[in-house]
Amino acid sequence: MNTNPAPTPTPAQRLASIDAYRGWVMLLMMAEVLRLCRVAAGLPESGFWKFLCHHQSHVEWIGCSLHDLIQPSFSFLVGVALPFSIAARAARGHSKTKMTAHALWRALLLVLLGVFLRSIGKTQTYWTFEDTLSQIGLGYGALFVLGFRPVRDQWIALGLILAGYWAAFALYPLPGPEFDYAKVGVATGWPHLMTGFAAHWNKNSNLAWAFDTWFLNHLPWDGVFTKNGGGYATLSFIPTLGTMILGLIAGGVLRSERAPWARVKWLALAGVLSLAAGAALGALGVCPVVKRIWTPSWTLFSGGWCFLLLAAFYAVIDLWQRRTWAFPLVVIGTNSIAAYCIAHLFDSFIAKGLKTHLGQNTFKILGTPYEPLLHGAAVLLMFWLILLWMYRRKLFLKI
Repeated sequence: MNTNPAPTPTPAQRLASIDAYRGWVMLLMMAEVLRLCRVAAGLPESGFWKFLCHHQSHVEWIGCSLHDLIQPSFSFLVGVALPFSIAARAARGHSKTKMTAHALWRALLLVLLGVFLRSIGKTQTYWTFEDTLSQIGLGYGALFVLGFRPVRDQWIALGLILAGYWAAFALYPLPGPEFDYAKVGVATGWPHLMTGFAAHWNKNSNLAWAFDTWFLNHLPWDGVFTKNGGGYATLSFIPTLGTMILGLIAGGVLRSERAPWARVKWLALAGVLSLAAGAALGALGVCPVVKRIWTPSWTLFSGGWCFLLLAAFYAVIDLWQRRTWAFPLVVIGTNSIAAYCIAHLFDSFIAKGLKTHLGQNTFKILGTPYEPLLHGAAVLLMFWLILLWMYRRKLFLKI
């Protein structure tokens, strides 16, 4: 195992595969405007549209859909990019103190930007921290510190985080028989409620939920925080840091002196092993694979997919030099923060504007069931054209 620090003072070459992978992830997020589940509802006999709906939705608790891989991929890529960022800044003569100050400032901005986006449409600032950007920001300082440590220390940190987080949940007392799940948003007969040891990871009755009912009520609220409707939690930033560490290790591999195809093999093997480990922990009853509370098994399972996807993008784009097809993704991936904000801030404005200026019935040309798809495709195209305009003018929103 290589124990040398991941970053070196040599200039970092930007890899198009990283931008393309990030662009693919952001495209999946922005493509929510296609409203595939509304199309499926309008075509109830179609298994094809039901399949697409499933993969544009988050699973309710245990399991994984394509949509569930967006957040781990985005977090993973933050880790992948860090060794390149540190090396580039070191090559420009930035001191470690200056880089540390920038990292802490970036972490704070990410947390606050996530809170801001969560507050859209609310009557006051919505002080929760489950947004992707906030989760990344909460763990980014620790990730930055690990970016200067040997890869052995990164693996040790990952193991301690996952084992410690698992143990904390496992040791937290289960609710008693009088516990009212309905009061915390879990309906009677909800099919995903687990029993036995797995009940330690049930929705809104676990350690992370208990922490939020204490912590978030110290912040300004119009009322009392009792639950998150989706079961998401602030403390998920801890295992999310584990996902970012996996990315940090992968980034170190891409910057290493290994032969290019040896890097691909390493990433592919790591992906298979991580995927298998996460699935095994779930199947054996050690730890269920739950994205919403980012269980340690989810960190490994989703991290495996991230390794495999990175290996595929790196092989096709940077080794085989098949880049033309990826240009639309690179346009998005080089401006991911802008893409994230555009999708959250301007979707309704653009959607309404298109109907205002093109006509209320324009998108019904293929029939009413397909209206959400065509309307959403037009909105998605507008998103991309804005990002293309920014790309050509080198306007990149960076934090």
